[in-house]
Amino acid sequence: MIHIRMLLRVISVLSILFVISGCWSSREIEDLSLYVGLGIDVGKETEFEKDIANQGGNYAKQNNVTATVQIAPGSSNTQTSQQSGSPSSGKTSYSNEQLTGDSLLQIFRQFALRRDRPLIGHHLKVIVISKDIAKKYGLDQLLDFVLRDNDIRPNCLVLISHHRALDVLTSQDPSRIPAFYLTGITNNSYLSNKILDPVLLSKLDAQMQSGSSFLLQNVLNSNGEDKFSGASIFDGKTTKFIGELSQTDLEGLSWIRPKEKGGILKTYNKAGFTVVYEMKKKKTKVIPKVVGNDISFHVKVDSEGWLMEDWRAPEEEEKGAYLRELEKEFSELAEQQIRQVLYKLQHTYKVDVADFRDSLRIKHPKTWKKVKNDWDKIFTTVPITYDVKITITNPGSSTE
Repeated sequence: MIHIRMLLRVISVLSILFVISGCWSSREIEDLSLYVGLGIDVGKETEFEKDIANQGGNYAKQNNVTATVQIAPGSSNTQTSQQSGSPSSGKTSYSNEQLTGDSLLQIFRQFALRRDRPLIGHHLKVIVISKDIAKKYGLDQLLDFVLRDNDIRPNCLVLISHHRALDVLTSQDPSRIPAFYLTGITNNSYLSNKILDPVLLSKLDAQMQSGSSFLLQNVLNSNGEDKFSGASIFDGKTTKFIGELSQTDLEGLSWIRPKEKGGILKTYNKAGFTVVYEMKKKKTKVIPKVVGNDISFHVKVDSEGWLMEDWRAPEEEEKGAYLRELEKEFSELAEQQIRQVLYKLQHTYKVDVADFRDSLRIKHPKTWKKVKNDWDKIFTTVPITYDVKITITNPGSSTE
């Protein structure tokens, strides 16, 4: 009996050790290269690639796409130059490595020929795609491998670079990791209506599958400094870049879209001094109307906010009429922004990226089924009216 008990204990201990030991084929994180950023550019071989090719180290490919991977600190030797093949100008907290080809999967496998540690995409934070390559190829083509790869999580951010994606993923600040910096900027959307709601890979995939036109946040770069500015427009059928909206256009779009977010309006009083209103609350209602085959929309916006800056406030007894006058001016300014962005969407680019289709689909599903396949074309002829009511709930205080 004692021997049986001892045997059972040994079996139990071995079972526990087997469970907590994990996979026999697992690898330590120190033996992996975790990439946190991915850039996709028009193909342009680095000097390293050209030199290797001259030595016979090339393979059958076309130089259509250049992929940049940003390696996270601690997962590999990140104390290297920012661009592969260039001399090191000092220590950085990350490394960017590039390869060129016509298949992202093949490019990633080529990294195995020059790195002692495999690339792992479990912690990919951001994908930056250059505007130039997005004009040549649809996003469904460029991201086909990424969407199929189980290593890459679907919650990474997707951005569009005005120039090369590599530039956006390069920083002059050695302590800054651009991939983390870019994702951090999206957290500021509560402060500005010039920042789009983050478009994650999973959401982008759904948008492309639906065939609806969509927007992606633009990011500009100058001397290693990045800035969000405007948005790129993508055609729902081709998933290619077709145009872009400015910062002011995004402000106008924010009045139409239902989500509440921060934002300011600036005007000038009769004396020519600056006056600024900051939105604190916003309620937008998009009302679709269907009469026979005719479709129309009315956008009703109510906003409350504070008078946050007034370079020359009036006397106390003048404030009541003064504030009502400002409310009217701010309302007209918001309507002007709406009018500007709607003109671009309906007459310049001829696509609905303001999500009018959603309100039509919800309120009039039968009508939506009839028009959904040609919605962008129909959208260009749909009448849209709007009115904005702005109320200043806190005029602030000033000293005369």
